[in-house]
Amino acid sequence: MLAAPLASPRSAVAGKGYWARLLPPLALLACVTRVPSFLRPLWNPDEGYLAVQAEILARGGRLYETVVDRKPPLLPWLYEGLFAVFGSGSLAPVRAVAVLAQLTTAVLLASLARRRWGDRAGRTAGVLYLLVSVGLNPEDAQAAGFEVFILPCTAAAMWCADRRRWAAAGAAVACAFLTKQTGGAVLLPVLCLLHRYGPTRAATLRLAAGAVPPVLGAALVTDPAGFAFWTVTGSGAYASSFTGSELHVLARALTNTAILAAACAGLLPPVARALRIARTGAVDLWLWLAASAVAVTLGCHFFGHYFLQLTPPLALLATAALQVLPRERAMTAVRTSCCACALFLAWGMFAPRGELAHAQRLALTLDRRTAPGDRVLVWGMHPETYWLAGRAPATRYLTAGLLTNFSGGRDGPQVGEKYAVEGTWPVFRAELAARPPALVIDDSRGGPYGPARIPGLRRLLAAGYEQAGEVDGAVLYVRVPGE
Repeated sequence: MLAAPLASPRSAVAGKGYWARLLPPLALLACVTRVPSFLRPLWNPDEGYLAVQAEILARGGRLYETVVDRKPPLLPWLYEGLFAVFGSGSLAPVRAVAVLAQLTTAVLLASLARRRWGDRAGRTAGVLYLLVSVGLNPEDAQAAGFEVFILPCTAAAMWCADRRRWAAAGAAVACAFLTKQTGGAVLLPVLCLLHRYGPTRAATLRLAAGAVPPVLGAALVTDPAGFAFWTVTGSGAYASSFTGSELHVLARALTNTAILAAACAGLLPPVARALRIARTGAVDLWLWLAASAVAVTLGCHFFGHYFLQLTPPLALLATAALQVLPRERAMTAVRTSCCACALFLAWGMFAPRGELAHAQRLALTLDRRTAPGDRVLVWGMHPETYWLAGRAPATRYLTAGLLTNFSGGRDGPQVGEKYAVEGTWPVFRAELAARPPALVIDDSRGGPYGPARIPGLRRLLAAGYEQAGEVDGAVLYVRVPGE
């Protein structure tokens, strides 16, 4: 691939006219495809986890110390900043920024495609990406979660590398990694472009100079040891323990693959055609898709939102393929993608609210039975209950998953105290002894991480709590007077 020539004044004016015509429809399409995201207070537990983290940080907490997660810090900080400006009562500001993230991704992909294959390809890439960006279960596609904010960073890394802006490309790779670890997979296609353009020492150093300081800075601003443990070294069991859950994991993988394939029905035929005739020459894009597929597969969890990482390279590969196919194929791909997008938007509009309604009922119970300053413990996988109720968690561990290895929906035998993240139970017991929760909700609802299978939790409840009823299958425990 040759570098683009310097633009003449005439071509610069033409470029401005191109973007003036393209940006408004892309912005409108980005807004339309994200309409369902504003119809619920939240879509999935990841949003709830981030909201609770942001509130704790706003009260002076420290990431990886007073609140922990297996994710890097960039998105909790974004939530915290938006809460500081707009308040923490709604995720609408975060959803608006997610629209901007999707629009930014589409614009960067359009620019990449235009540079390589011309104006029509730029329009095609931007439109196709936005149409397929909602092609998953709405809980995955419409949430303002990690993958949505990875995508503009990965697209920016490829855009900068395509223009040999190596320091900026490295910084974009770092931002992708600091949003979620799997975002760092874009480093592979960036290195591919570096190799294509000639891996000079200066270019390699600029790439490293852009990538390393942001990661080191994030570690130093938080807690270096905690950052390393929670984002890299402490997640071995989470990433590898699926013994006994093989069918569960396989079903999720096949289901989400089928859903995304349906959304990409307009893209996959030209991509398959291009693969057969091998005329696109887009080695870096194939590597981007392959690296993203590895990121989806890593850990064998296969949650739907993981698959969002595949959509930018798929949109570009389809655009590349359409350049060597008859022009009517492009219109067919767009029309098919429009129909699929409409179906997924309708799904988002009318999707059932089962788990959200459950969390809202628990939050209402917390609000009625506790005072605003009370700390509570929700033993389950729905941290959003704390945010919906406006109550502070009694522990830094916002879900039972970190204490039992149930995280990821594993239903096999490797669930229990001995499979918890190393060192969590002594800290958990100390926190609850220092400030006992006013109310405990066992929200395991028959899951393998309930008190019957977790001796530590069972002893805690027996020592100072008594059962006080049930709400929607969750068991309530209140402190025994004098305990």
